[in-house]
Amino acid sequence: MSGVFDPAVFLPDDLLERIRERAPIHDRENTFPQQDLDELRAAGYLSILVPAERGGAGLGLAEAAILQQRLATAAPATALAINMHLVWTGVAKVFSDRGVPGLEFVQDGAVAGEVFAFGISEGGNDLVLFGSDTDAAPLQDGGYAFTGTKIFTSLAPVWTRLGLHGLDTTSDDAPKLVFAFVERTDAVTTSDDWDTLGMRGTQSRTTRLAGAQAAPEHVVRRIDPGPNPDPIVFGIFSVFEILLASVYTGIARRALDVAVQTAATRRSKKTGATYSQDPDIRWRIADMALAYDALPPQIAALARDVDERVDHGARWFTQLSGVKHRAITMAKHVVDQAMLVAGGGSYFSSNELSRLYRDVLAGAFHPSDPESAHATAASAWLGPLDS
Repeated sequence: MSGVFDPAVFLPDDLLERIRERAPIHDRENTFPQQDLDELRAAGYLSILVPAERGGAGLGLAEAAILQQRLATAAPATALAINMHLVWTGVAKVFSDRGVPGLEFVQDGAVAGEVFAFGISEGGNDLVLFGSDTDAAPLQDGGYAFTGTKIFTSLAPVWTRLGLHGLDTTSDDAPKLVFAFVERTDAVTTSDDWDTLGMRGTQSRTTRLAGAQAAPEHVVRRIDPGPNPDPIVFGIFSVFEILLASVYTGIARRALDVAVQTAATRRSKKTGATYSQDPDIRWRIADMALAYDALPPQIAALARDVDERVDHGARWFTQLSGVKHRAITMAKHVVDQAMLVAGGGSYFSSNELSRLYRDVLAGAFHPSDPESAHATAASAWLGPLDS
């Protein structure tokens, strides 16, 4: 992309404000933000990562990360839900940038307004991208039928195609992990089970597959289980971690802004001065700012390296899991501090900080979890464990 990037071109202030106004309603009513999706689709947001020659905005991952931080300041749940669509368009960009065919239908679908959901998570499967409990049965035409249960399927009420993986145990070269896309049919059941502490608008419901079929042209990859250099693994991991870090960094920015606004308006009965003049409050906000300021440059640098095809080798996974982990821990710390700056009023459920406090807790449950991030870093610096 050439020229100066202006986030307001893709997320105008008036659109952002409408999304912000609806966020507490969807949180309170536990509903999907359909209007947000409709307006974002109309604005071309679903195809920001699609190359211009295919009808998209032609943005890079670095620009998308900035936009997702901006969107998260208005509605974290909307941003997190849209993240899952952007992951697949981001993986398609990773493929096309590296001359790997197979995901052009994702790019064309995004331009046409299709919504792609992310069906990787499975209960108890800590292998994540490296294994699956979902059965992938080969069909005679080269397609696959998937049977299993996926959890945390964001965009559950609205997706048109579900990108997922399953394990083929019957082919001659089995076992193979199969990555493919299925459409919403009678073979797919979406449970109405999303009633959570926070991030309620994502409607990340459980999805049950009973022979859901992927057409041959929508079978993207067949790879060996376990750690694998295939671009599908790098594409998913890099885009997923960077965009996740972006959403939670956006939450931190909003909490910081709210804390600053609150400190400027609350007055001390003791001194008559605003809390922005209180040394303890100033220290607390400074501590928040110091923590927050570290993350946007880290996200930008890693996203730019993905866009520019920089080869970090095995270090990629430490850096990507690390930036997600730091973003989550930073965001939680910043929101905690913001609650203290705002005082007891922030404890009421009608207060925006109360919602941010609940939303930010979801970060701990996304891959890579703290244990995985630390294990990856330990192996990178100390070598593998002795067998």
